[in-house]
Amino acid sequence: MSSPKPNFERMMHIIESVFATREDPNQLQVNDRVIKKLEALHPDCLSEVSNDKGPLIWVLLIPTTQHIMSDFISGKISEQELLDQTPEGILYDSIYLCSATALPEMREKGETKKLCLKAIASIREQHPIHSLFVWAFSAEGEKLAEALARATHLPLLKAVHNR
Repeated sequence: MSSPKPNFERMMHIIESVFATREDPNQLQVNDRVIKKLEALHPDCLSEVSNDKGPLIWVLLIPTTQHIMSDFISGKISEQELLDQTPEGILYDSIYLCSATALPEMREKGETKKLCLKAIASIREQHPIHSLFVWAFSAEGEKLAEALARATHLPLLKAVHNR
């Protein structure tokens, strides 16, 4: 049996150190059930850049509705509830910029932005997206979300939840 690729372990360490998902029940806990739901919403909800050592960049986007987005932005529902309440097989008008994680050697190169823009464009081919929204966990995440909003000419709404 082969051991996990080194980039995977590094990526998981970054995710836990930045997002602390294990200690926060309001955050999405990515598991097989969540991955299946994301894939049912749109094939480009999950995107990655990788090499033979494993992932270099992971991006997770959730297309949803303005109503669900508003409930999330106002703190009425959690990230998990946002995903659970987003129905499959409808037209979505908002995209939640859920997470973007890059290994240090991939940062500041524009690759994460490029991957996000590709996924957003793919979702927009099938859905009339009118806005983006984010729950930023870092200055870099907020900067990326603002750059994506500028590049897509979509308004960016920001959730302010207690972390």
